[in-house]
Amino acid sequence: MTAEAQVPSRTKGFTTLFLVELWERFGYYGMTAVVVLFMVQELDYTDDRANLTFGAFAALAYTVPAVGGWIGDKLLGSRRTMVLGALILALGYIGLAIPGYPGLLFPALGLVAVGGGIFKANPANMISKLYEGDPAKIDSAFTMYYMAVNIGATASQLATPLIAIKIGWHAAFAVCAAGLVAGIINYFAMSRYLRHVGSEPDFQPLDMRRLTLVLLGIAIGVVLVTFIVQNRTVARGTVFLGFVTMLAIFGIMMRKGSERERKGLIAVLILTGLGMLFFIFYQQMSTSLTLFSLRNVDLSFFGYDVPAGQVQALNPIWIFALSPGLAWLYTKLGKGKGGDFHISTKFAMGFAVLSLGFFIYGLSGRFAAAGKVSFWWMITGYGFQSLGELLISGLGLAVVARYVGPSLRGFIMGVWFLATGISQYLGSYVATFASVPQDVTNPIDTLPLYTSLFTKLGIVAVIGTAIAAAVIPTMKRLSAVSEGPWEEAA
Repeated sequence: MTAEAQVPSRTKGFTTLFLVELWERFGYYGMTAVVVLFMVQELDYTDDRANLTFGAFAALAYTVPAVGGWIGDKLLGSRRTMVLGALILALGYIGLAIPGYPGLLFPALGLVAVGGGIFKANPANMISKLYEGDPAKIDSAFTMYYMAVNIGATASQLATPLIAIKIGWHAAFAVCAAGLVAGIINYFAMSRYLRHVGSEPDFQPLDMRRLTLVLLGIAIGVVLVTFIVQNRTVARGTVFLGFVTMLAIFGIMMRKGSERERKGLIAVLILTGLGMLFFIFYQQMSTSLTLFSLRNVDLSFFGYDVPAGQVQALNPIWIFALSPGLAWLYTKLGKGKGGDFHISTKFAMGFAVLSLGFFIYGLSGRFAAAGKVSFWWMITGYGFQSLGELLISGLGLAVVARYVGPSLRGFIMGVWFLATGISQYLGSYVATFASVPQDVTNPIDTLPLYTSLFTKLGIVAVIGTAIAAAVIPTMKRLSAVSEGPWEEAA
């Protein structure tokens, strides 16, 4: 095959994965836009219970990719595992969409957590294979790929809160299921563009024994997740176990790896720690920021009454607006004499602008009228928060693609998601510091609970900036050893 013939196949392959991720995120973020409000307003959960239930779910949804990446790498293949995860996700959203059975909440969340985890690491792994050996293109590709997340999130986070108000909560969840069905159809329509991309099992006949074992493991996983999200003590223990497991995985791989692999894994470990800190802030969007919007934001905007769940859509809207410019900047700097900013520098910049976002939320309380702040404060705060997200989380998968060899990449991408899950639970726990007692309804009384939390988080983000800046020299030394093209193992 000529080089000219290869170029369009790479572009079309990226487009296929871009669209698959878009539809998967449409379902997930549509659900997260309303599920905490559903628990508080429909099921009459306390703030603590709703936040921690969602936190346990989110932690497990981001933990399972450590296994999903391994299944894709070693057992079924990245392409097959991606489709399997999407099918399980669709079943989970269908469970949430069935009215009259509130007890279905937990098993449905179990299906979504396991299905999303099985799905998540595999399309990102295929993106890294498409752009193997081209660090500037990898950063640019993952930034654009991250935009797919936010196109899907924008559409669903605008749709599902409005549908929940106009039609009903279960209709909103049904739309999420429809998004997954659309994603599956889209993949099979375009799958020919990815026939040359995948992990080793993708290019072998499907092993039915392996598939049976994977399906059995998935069934057990759904039962376990269903149990964990209902029990706070078990959830905390599971998160702690996940943290210990993550450190053990890094330790074992560093001991067994070559010098180059060790340097790469140390770099990933440092940036993973910073990424975990970021996701504590990220989790506030579905928890404290959503409930703040419900109780303390004037949601009348140019004559339109914004549903509280729709406020989260400011995040993907901002990222959609900012992503192309950042992708262009990374590519342009990569071609220039001085080169692109080092990835650790981008992390430090990300925490700096993230701190501004949370200080803005905290400052908004000083300008409140009868306990309500203007919607413009949310627009501005989300703008800085989203730019910080792009600089940090948008490059998280690029970190793995850059520093880890192909044979371990899918699994280490799963470990990145494990770290994300741990920090999402921690973020939900942090949100409980602004929990409002059920007998308190006056916005004047609830406002200081939220603004105090946001100001403290702004201070923590400043500390994150200092830490990220301090490790830049170390990261550059590690990069000098670990970066560059990787050779596949024979």
